[in-house]
Amino acid sequence: MLRRSSITSFCSQFLKSSYSHNLNYARSSSSLSSSSNPHLITSSATALDFSSKATTDFVSLTRHYGRCYWELSKARLSMLVVATSGTGFVLGSGSAVDFSALSWTCLGTMMVAASANSLNQVFEINNDAKMKRTSRRPLPSGRITKPHAIGWASSVGLAGTALLATQTNMLAAGLAASNLVLYAFVYTPLKQIHHVNTWVGAVVGAIPPLLGWAAASNDISLNAMILPAALYFWQLPHFMALAYMCRSDYAAGGFKMYSLADASGRRTALVALRNSIYLIPLGFLAYDWGVTSEWFCLESTVLTLAISAAAFSFYRDRTREKARRMFHASLLYLPVFMTGLLIHRRSDSEQLLEDNAKGFVKSASSGEALELDDNDDNQNIKAKKRQARPPVAYASVAPFPFLPAPSY
Repeated sequence: MLRRSSITSFCSQFLKSSYSHNLNYARSSSSLSSSSNPHLITSSATALDFSSKATTDFVSLTRHYGRCYWELSKARLSMLVVATSGTGFVLGSGSAVDFSALSWTCLGTMMVAASANSLNQVFEINNDAKMKRTSRRPLPSGRITKPHAIGWASSVGLAGTALLATQTNMLAAGLAASNLVLYAFVYTPLKQIHHVNTWVGAVVGAIPPLLGWAAASNDISLNAMILPAALYFWQLPHFMALAYMCRSDYAAGGFKMYSLADASGRRTALVALRNSIYLIPLGFLAYDWGVTSEWFCLESTVLTLAISAAAFSFYRDRTREKARRMFHASLLYLPVFMTGLLIHRRSDSEQLLEDNAKGFVKSASSGEALELDDNDDNQNIKAKKRQARPPVAYASVAPFPFLPAPSY
């Protein structure tokens, strides 16, 4: 027992001395290498500083160009375009919405809209530099070069169009490409030539919901025109209010706006009022064409009367304050209108059930009328008519097609 404890004590002392020796040797070696290589610490610190500086520069550069791309794309306006396209997709989807296709449609629309807005700023560098509202944009301020902006616009536009063509259909891709050309190469130069550019721009704004509908259904029907018509008529009071408030800025930029040729503002306000009134029937048409339920008809009427009242107030008192109020009313109108369309939309199955129910009621009423006529002529014919349409015959047609047809 004593021998075992002495052996254990000897081993522990040996291990402690070995560990102490190794630790002292490592410390002395580290000190020696540092003293013998004085440039080692300096080079390591330099490499660390260089790596840190490179990372900082990369993050700063990424933020810079990310901000430039955001402003070139007019991201908020592009997201509004995406919202209208997405709404059109849902309305054209029928009973079931393909969320994967919806995501691809929104992404492709966003890319094409970003390209169109970027090209718009490329063509209007000199004009934007003269306006207070646009002088700080990336191109007039020199934060990005013109070739860089053209490269960005071209690449994102082609990619967005290709995405729509491969993930949805060629009809949607064709509408996207056509709208890009119309906006960048027709509307943009027309702004410096004639005030009809406002109406051309309204057409540009009406195409995205049609694009969404086409992406969902690969077709364009009469029902698809409700939201595009609303966007077309909505844009005129919206932009007339903006053009009236920014008349001096547009004049300084060299743009030919309708409000600049209207000193009193009466014709500008009249255009806004007239197109606000044109919005009124759209709720009735959406219900009559089977796009929405009858509740949307009521809600749309109330909403349209509100923006028409703001336009009428601007027509009576043509001041910047009234124009600003109408502008805010137009900003409220569009999201509420689209939300109402989505909430009250009717799917294909709902329309089919209602059509069948109407047909059932019609056939039943015609059968009853026939029975009344036969009652006056011949009792036997009356009995035969009643026997020909027993209760199960009604149950064998929609909305209960799964029941067996009667046999006599």
